[in-house]
Amino acid sequence: MLKTYSDGASRVNPGPSAIAFIILDEDDKVLKKDSRLVGIRTNNQAEYEALISALECASTLGREVTCYLDSQLVARQLSGETKIENPELRTLWRKVIALKMRFNKTSVIWVPRTDRHIQEVDSLVNQLLDDIVSRQ
Repeated sequence: MLKTYSDGASRVNPGPSAIAFIILDEDDKVLKKDSRLVGIRTNNQAEYEALISALECASTLGREVTCYLDSQLVARQLSGETKIENPELRTLWRKVIALKMRFNKTSVIWVPRTDRHIQEVDSLVNQLLDDIVSRQ
């Protein structure tokens, strides 16, 4: 069972945005870590794009995955608790649903920002965004 931790953020909403993810095996060994700028996005769009990138990568590594994220909105939309009003988020939601089909088993779990792996991906995102601000 793989575990992904993902985060996305924008400095202005919408504004310059970045995503990051970490994929761990069941023994918490890091299999893959990535972060990158994704252009101008809303914070919620960046959160979805981080999850999408994590799932795309995880699909090459295993058949079962648990995805941890700190976005309550994204977690609730994926569980069906919250309706998706925004058309851009609906498109990203559909991508996640399609990617989940690559796995035998998937789950999405909200975790607080205090989770150590979420803090790590948050740090990766913020390093990229800090670099943008320092260059301006």
